Amino acid sequence: MSLIPSGNPECLGADLLETLVKMTPTKEEELKLRDYNGDLSKLGSAERFLKAVLDIPFAFKRVDAMLYRANFETEVNYLRKSFETLEAACEDLRSSRLFLKLLEAVLRTGNRMNVGTNRGEAKAFKLDALLKLTDVKGTDGKTTLLHFVVQEIIRSEGSVSEPTAADLASNAREKQFKKQGLKVVAGLSNELGNVKKAAGMDSDVLSGYVSKLEMGLEKIRSVLQLESSCVQGKKFFEAMKVFLEEAEGELEWVKAEEKQALGLVKEITEYFHGDAAKEEAHPLRIFMVVRDFLSILDNVCKDVGRTQERTMMGTARSFVISASASMPVLHRHEAWHDGNADDDSP
Repeated sequence: MSLIPSGNPECLGADLLETLVKMTPTKEEELKLRDYNGDLSKLGSAERFLKAVLDIPFAFKRVDAMLYRANFETEVNYLRKSFETLEAACEDLRSSRLFLKLLEAVLRTGNRMNVGTNRGEAKAFKLDALLKLTDVKGTDGKTTLLHFVVQEIIRSEGSVSEPTAADLASNAREKQFKKQGLKVVAGLSNELGNVKKAAGMDSDVLSGYVSKLEMGLEKIRSVLQLESSCVQGKKFFEAMKVFLEEAEGELEWVKAEEKQALGLVKEITEYFHGDAAKEEAHPLRIFMVVRDFLSILDNVCKDVGRTQERTMMGTARSFVISASASMPVLHRHEAWHDGNADDDSP
């Protein structure tokens, strides 16, 4: 108990402080304990402990402030890491050459399938359409449209990779190209690892944590206003003043990171979905869609790896690509840096 007036949470530890906070008596319980003048041995151990703690002015308010201080750095680091992950996910989506190349292959294939219809000249599509690629199957009933697209990308990626031996026979070289191409396509899931992490986040929860930290600082300020009423425990107030000044600066930085990260998320959603981005109910939904697609892509790559010699037949007019999104695929070429926009041309 003598450690409470020091204001140093490390002396007690977060677990003990949390236990003490949970033991905070109600107003009625506090009055009964303070007014009790009988034999202390007749009280339970918990009641004796609480009565002793109450001899310290504003003891439980101090404990609450110390618990906040004990957890502050951990919670701030969690938020910073989360916002950094969101920013990295946005950058990965915007700059991934292979992902953009795959989107163009999907659009091109869809336009070929829908030639002669009002859907045959689509300029873009919402990423949600990626989740429907396995719904469209070829004449064998097994091969899907995504299989067909993956095969196109595999041939393209394999052709730009160097064979392991210059004198490989033509057939062996083709197999090597396909193997290399499949390895590249299958690696997209790892390349977009930050996107998968971001998909598991909830922007409302993150914002709630920030608000919780702000409310905690308000409690610290309220506790500091009690200093004039205390004749002991000045060390506590001095320690909390130093902490408050540092915490205010850190929290402002966290709020700036939150604003920047969510701003980038909004930009990347508009980048891929155009005006339709305003209709998104969940700010981070774009990452969920890509994560789910990557899971589907992984399964298709495994399937293609097992049956790489299969002839892909991907003609079906039931697959629909919306032309309503205002973000043209051609705009996405601007994010490319290697000039390989035509590598996957059939």
